[in-house]
Amino acid sequence: MEPVTHKQEYLLSIDNGTQSVRAMVFDRDGRLVAKSKVEIEPYFSTEPGWAEQHADYFWQALCQACHQLWDQLEIPRESIKALSVTTQRATVVPMGADGQPLRAAISWLDQRQIHSQPELGALESLLMRAVGAKTAVDTFHTQAEANWIAEHEPELWQQVDKLLLLSGYHNYKLTGDYRDSVASQVGFVPFDFKQLQWAEAKDWKWRAIPAIKREMLPELVEAGAILGHISSAAAAETGIPQGLPLIACGSDKACEVLGTGCLDSNTGSLSYGTTATFNITSDKYLEAIPFHPAYPGVIPGSFNIEMMVPRGYWMVSWFKQQFGLEEQSAAEQQGVTVESLFDDLLQQVPAGSAGLTLQPYWGAGADNEGPEAKGAIIGFGDVHTRAHLYRAIIEGLTYALRAGKERVEQRSGQPITKLLVSGGGSQSDQIMQITADIFGMPVQRPHTYETSALGAAMAAAVGSGIYPDFASAASKMTHRGERFEPIAANQKIYNQLYTQVYRKMYKSLKPSYEAIRKITGYPL
Repeated sequence: MEPVTHKQEYLLSIDNGTQSVRAMVFDRDGRLVAKSKVEIEPYFSTEPGWAEQHADYFWQALCQACHQLWDQLEIPRESIKALSVTTQRATVVPMGADGQPLRAAISWLDQRQIHSQPELGALESLLMRAVGAKTAVDTFHTQAEANWIAEHEPELWQQVDKLLLLSGYHNYKLTGDYRDSVASQVGFVPFDFKQLQWAEAKDWKWRAIPAIKREMLPELVEAGAILGHISSAAAAETGIPQGLPLIACGSDKACEVLGTGCLDSNTGSLSYGTTATFNITSDKYLEAIPFHPAYPGVIPGSFNIEMMVPRGYWMVSWFKQQFGLEEQSAAEQQGVTVESLFDDLLQQVPAGSAGLTLQPYWGAGADNEGPEAKGAIIGFGDVHTRAHLYRAIIEGLTYALRAGKERVEQRSGQPITKLLVSGGGSQSDQIMQITADIFGMPVQRPHTYETSALGAAMAAAVGSGIYPDFASAASKMTHRGERFEPIAANQKIYNQLYTQVYRKMYKSLKPSYEAIRKITGYPL
């Protein structure tokens, strides 16, 4: 933490991610002065492939994070000028007319689908097939949470008054108003990603999700604008000063891209969080994969062109649970994090993990792979250990993100000349070096890995008038951290494994993935 200067202006950020809720205070220079963290269970599952969590559970964690923050804060709460809340994307909360959730929220990790097709007009359907959009439209229909609830829980769906993303739910709990940020709209909702607004009545999305009516959706507000003010009820539960303005920001990934300082199409933002992503920021709408939308950036009118590995650095948690008992015990004795001890495993293994190569599709494929994709590890031999497996996980994730970078460069026609890395994984020097070696270019991390919260704080700084615009806020609040240069020998090994092995794995294994899905029904 940075030294506190009492004449500063301060900003409160709350980040409800997939594995924790964090409350942080930043000063106007982007320095983190206080932080609290509450670990959460991402979801519970009552059926294979289902992922749900109670919205009130997230809210209670938010309240707890705030109270833990106040206990360590060395400045008066009244010096906080504004608050922004960023959350995980695409987690859906159906609300009743009484302002209470009607059922558990359906997480973005949920894999359930319905087995029908959208009711499109004959000509409309024909045109979509002609341009290659029909598959994407059908997927949108089958994966929309609203459609599943309407089909399987029709009596409950009849009671739905509002359909919110988790961001909109927290905004409602804090202010009493049904408003949400434009830059938080990532999910199966009738949002026009190109126009950055709710879809017009004639848009096919309404016919793909016929259960949703326009009046169910919250009012949208651009990032940097006021969503509302902290209500007396929310102030009592959280300790946040009553009347404090709540400023619209964006989803956690959108805030992370902004918080790293990725403001253009030549800068790549790598996020090493639960979901691993590669992003650029553009003022032009572009689909890196046809009919897969670019998402709204925090800066109004901007777009984040993204490639994603859904389970991403969740795989580190998976490894910890399944294979990390030794490190868990040692970390408890030494008072350090388990992840810091995993760096020792990385150091034990040479670049390339002695040929052990991993395809990181533990939950689903990356954006450019099909829904049948599964995880795979090839190249096992008697020399391989638990340490090799861990390094292969990190290398496999980085290979997948390199493939995403190359796809974005191909589609945008713009070379990536700078790489910025954020998220929990970026704290590891070993992981940063592996990233530089696999990408074959220097990589840099920002001054803080809490870039999602920093991006939210930048929106709060603009909304409270500390800075006139996002460009000014970014220039003052983002700072460069350590830089890692590729090691030539490692780069050579990785490039050969990437081009000759990793890039060929999905195509070679796809028939087996499809057979597994047909035989077992998993993934759903």
